[in-house]
Amino acid sequence: MKFAKLALASVALIATPALANDALVAGATVTGPEGNTVGTVVAVEGGNAIIDTGKHQIPLPTSMYVAGDAGLTLPASKAMLDGMIDQQIAAAQAKLDAALVVGASAMAADHAPLGTITAIEGDEVTIARGGDETNVIVLLRGHFTADDHGLMAKYTNAEIDAAMAASAPAEGEAAE
Repeated sequence: MKFAKLALASVALIATPALANDALVAGATVTGPEGNTVGTVVAVEGGNAIIDTGKHQIPLPTSMYVAGDAGLTLPASKAMLDGMIDQQIAAAQAKLDAALVVGASAMAADHAPLGTITAIEGDEVTIARGGDETNVIVLLRGHFTADDHGLMAKYTNAEIDAAMAASAPAEGEAAE
């Protein structure tokens, strides 16, 4: 008899994630451990379900979601999730602020050298490409990230060149 109870219990445990996966669809409301609404699932892709808390869209592994009588639940509250993301954003911003200084070298998104920062005015960052102060580009502060490898633009050199070519005046046109 104990074997039958154990078998039923193991079937129930194995079935729970499948039930959560069936209920884990875009538009589903997700609650936290206290039963309060955490957010709404906006997409399920690549083993993650993206939940919109109203402040952030957060990808979480589908294995974190549990289906219950009240619907989908997570082991974290909205405040906990938003707080964790706020901390990650603040840490990333502090790292970017420390790296984004005049004289710093920047690389392109494909890890190729981009140039040296020669000026920062508000959100505009002037870069001398390849150290050549006659070959400058201006990117916005939001076009950069910083990690353990240094300062990196979110674009490759090829993408920057294409954007510059597209915005260059046509032959015969005066530059404004």
